[in-house]
Amino acid sequence: MTSRLLCALAATILLAGAAHAQSTEVSGEITLSAYSGIFQDKYTEAVIKPFQEKFPGVTVNYFASNASSVMLGNLRSQASDVQTDVVIFDVSTALIGNKEELLAPLSVADIPNLADLLPQATVQDGFGPAVTFDNLVLVYNTEAIPTEPDSLSVLWDAQYAGKLAVTSMPSILGSGLMVMTSAMLGEDYTQSVEQSAAKLAELAPAVQTFDPKPDSYTLVINGTVALATGWNARAQYYADESAGKLDVVLPKEGTILQINTINLIKGARNEAAAKAFINYALSPEAQAAFTEAMFYAPVNAKAVVSPEAAARTVAGQLEQILPLDWGWAATKSEEWNQIWKRQIISAGN
Repeated sequence: MTSRLLCALAATILLAGAAHAQSTEVSGEITLSAYSGIFQDKYTEAVIKPFQEKFPGVTVNYFASNASSVMLGNLRSQASDVQTDVVIFDVSTALIGNKEELLAPLSVADIPNLADLLPQATVQDGFGPAVTFDNLVLVYNTEAIPTEPDSLSVLWDAQYAGKLAVTSMPSILGSGLMVMTSAMLGEDYTQSVEQSAAKLAELAPAVQTFDPKPDSYTLVINGTVALATGWNARAQYYADESAGKLDVVLPKEGTILQINTINLIKGARNEAAAKAFINYALSPEAQAAFTEAMFYAPVNAKAVVSPEAAARTVAGQLEQILPLDWGWAATKSEEWNQIWKRQIISAGN
C-alpha cells in the first residue's frame, strides 16, 4: 500500500473517529420549535429520528406551532427564561428575531455544513441560514376545475366567486400574493403596491375565507373551495394523497421563493446539542431525505436528490422566481399587514 493511500486511510479513520466521538459526547435534551401538522410528521421521520440514531445521547422534543408569528411570540415571552433551543420559521420572522436579539449567531466552526450551502441560503450573515426552499402556488380541485389554469388571473374568474381560500397576512402567503399580483399588473412593488392592493380588494368579495382551517389543501380536496393559495411542498404532498382531487399550478406570472430558516436561540440551555442538530439538519443526507419526503428543495449543494423529486420542487422552477429581498420585505411587513386588514379583507365584508 502506497504512503499516499495510507495517509488517506488514516485521515478517513481520524474523521470517522472524530465524528463518533462527537456523537457520543453530545448529550441531553433540546426543544425544537417548528411547524405542526404534516411538516412535523415528515420532519420527524426524515430528520429527527436519524439524528437521534446518530446522536443517541440527545433527545429532541418537538414543540409544534401553526405559524411563524406564534413561534416568535413564544420566543419573546421566554426571553428571560429560555425554554427553546432551536427554531424553524420563515425568513421574515427570522430577520425580526435577529433584530430583537432573540437568536444567536452561527459560524462554520460550530456548524461545518454551512460551508456547503447554496448562496440563497444565507439570510443574514452570521445568523441562522435557510433550511428549506419552497414557493407559492395555486392549488385547485380537479372536479370543479377540470382544465388546469395557467395564470394567477384565474382567482378573479367570476365562476369561482365564493369558492376561494386566500391566506392573508401576517402569513407570508399574503405578502407573496401581493408581490405576484403586482407582477401580473406590471407594477413595481418596491415602489408601490397601490395597484395590487386595489386588485386584491376587488377579489375580496369572492373569497370564502382569508384564514383557511384546517388548511387550504383540505378545503380544496373536500370541495369546500375550488381554488386556494398555498405552498408547493405541501401541495405536492397533498396532490399525491388526494387521489387526483387536488392539483398544483405555478402561475405564468411567476412565484416567490419561500425560505424557512433554522436558528439557535440566544441563551439556549443545551447549546452543544442544539448546534449538533442544526449541523445535521443542514447536512446533505438530511436535506435529501426531507426533499424526498415532502418536496422542499434542498439548501445544501451536496444533497443528492432523485430527478423525480427535484422536478417537483422550486429547484426545477428557478427561472420563474420573482426577485424579492426578504430583508427589505420585512421592513414593509407592518405597512402591508395594515393594507390587508383595512383595504383588502374589509372590502369583502
